Amino acid sequence: MNKQSLTAVARNQLETARVASSGRSATTLYGGHEQVLRQTLIALAAGSRMDDHNNPGEATLYVVSGRVKLLSDGVSWDGMTGDLLIIPQAVHAVEAVEDSAVLLTVAKRR
Repeated sequence: MNKQSLTAVARNQLETARVASSGRSATTLYGGHEQVLRQTLIALAAGSRMDDHNNPGEATLYVVSGRVKLLSDGVSWDGMTGDLLIIPQAVHAVEAVEDSAVLLTVAKRR
């Protein structure tokens, strides 16, 4: 069994994101290429964006801290600390309204 503090990981990743030219930083907490489930903690500095992309499978976005916007097909959903957003099976993007950390959970298609 392995235990991790999302709060601590988020804090460390946000420190990295704030100085990165992309305004982003991420680390995989669970899973990998050989597993179906993958969980990744992503930190986004205020104003940064994960550009349009598709899901490799079913996915959710849990907002660990901050505020983000999930955008897809001209529609947007606001996410604040503690919110769980279901990511649509369509091209989408994520924008950081303020410094934010999110937990991306993906169950890849096989």
